[in-house]
Amino acid sequence: MTNVVALILAGGQGTRLGVLTEKIPKPAVQFGGKYRIIDFTLSNCVNSGIYRVGVLAQYRPHLLNKHIGIGKPWDLDRKGGGVTILQPYSTLTESVWYKGTADAVYQNIEFVDEFSPEYVVVLSGDHIYSMDYSEFVYYHVSKGALATIACMEVPISEAHRFGIMVTDIDYKIVDFQEKPKQPKSNLASLGIYVFSWEFIKQALIEDAKDESSEHDFGKNVIPKILSTGRVYAFPFEGYWQDVGTIMSYWETNLELVRPIPPFNIHDPNWRIYTRSEEMQPAYISPTGEVRNSIVSEGCEIYGLVENSILSQGVTVGENSVIRNSVIMTKVEIGDNVIIEDAIIAENTIIKNGCKIGIGEFAESKYDKKVYNSHITVVGMDTVIEEDCEFGKNVVIGNDRLIPKGTKIESGGYFF
Repeated sequence: MTNVVALILAGGQGTRLGVLTEKIPKPAVQFGGKYRIIDFTLSNCVNSGIYRVGVLAQYRPHLLNKHIGIGKPWDLDRKGGGVTILQPYSTLTESVWYKGTADAVYQNIEFVDEFSPEYVVVLSGDHIYSMDYSEFVYYHVSKGALATIACMEVPISEAHRFGIMVTDIDYKIVDFQEKPKQPKSNLASLGIYVFSWEFIKQALIEDAKDESSEHDFGKNVIPKILSTGRVYAFPFEGYWQDVGTIMSYWETNLELVRPIPPFNIHDPNWRIYTRSEEMQPAYISPTGEVRNSIVSEGCEIYGLVENSILSQGVTVGENSVIRNSVIMTKVEIGDNVIIEDAIIAENTIIKNGCKIGIGEFAESKYDKKVYNSHITVVGMDTVIEEDCEFGKNVVIGNDRLIPKGTKIESGGYFF
């Protein structure tokens, strides 16, 4: 893979994750008790033998920069390649912000050209999946393609959320619709591309001159290059999840505690690498009990944890019950607390006697599009004082101080 450069699109906010992405970009959101979402794409790169990687960051990139650093956990701290964070920059005449996915790659043509690659793989940094990109590139070469798009079949009812393609019997793409109201097929683009570099470079230069273009691969570039007759679909049959909504993020996390999880993070032949703080081993006290859960290092458990994901350094007090929940790093949970069907973001403190996620579902009074499930979400760096009670589908903002005894009914919010 010495003739391949990978570009990871990591600039999106991920607005459908609500408060979880108000302070950090979606690729930096924690996942699986130890990782951040971008770890999966970075690990796929090195597991596929790709060691020239650019990460195109834009929205609140500070945490992403800190997490990736010089790329040492992924063996990307190397000369003649490695990982580079590529943020928008100013020129003598203008300050440039990435206008779309295609524009983000266009603005980094010089970076790619430094390596003189034959192929560039363009990846999303906000999906959970494992894929051997070397097979993807070999498929592209075997087809004599100029562009190849990874795809998989989705339920037709979900097709409107994706770029949808129609292919012939040889998987040549003959039609492409971006998030269509009336999809012509259920073959969905995963936002994972291989391009022959010299070809796509010229296509991007032309697209940049087009003032009517939104400079987006799905909306503009892919439909335009279909006329070459050399754009193919790569049918992907492995595990892939978008985790773009509160519900899908919660469900995909909890899938990891199934007896046989659909996505195997324990595969010794396809390791997922990350940067994480060194902590002491987890401790479960005589009063503590853990059932069917992932508990990371640094946790101290004095209550009951059931069917949940606990990230590093979480403390669960005596007589507390955590059930069907995702608890992120360094959350402190006091005594006699009940948390059910919830996502608690990093560094939040929940004091004694609180009850979170109780009662019956009610429609959100804050944002029905984002908060449309039974999951209650608490933002990061928030302090919830004693004896508070929150129903289901409640959202609590970041950096909040919730007064003692506050009660919020299902569907409510506190910002």
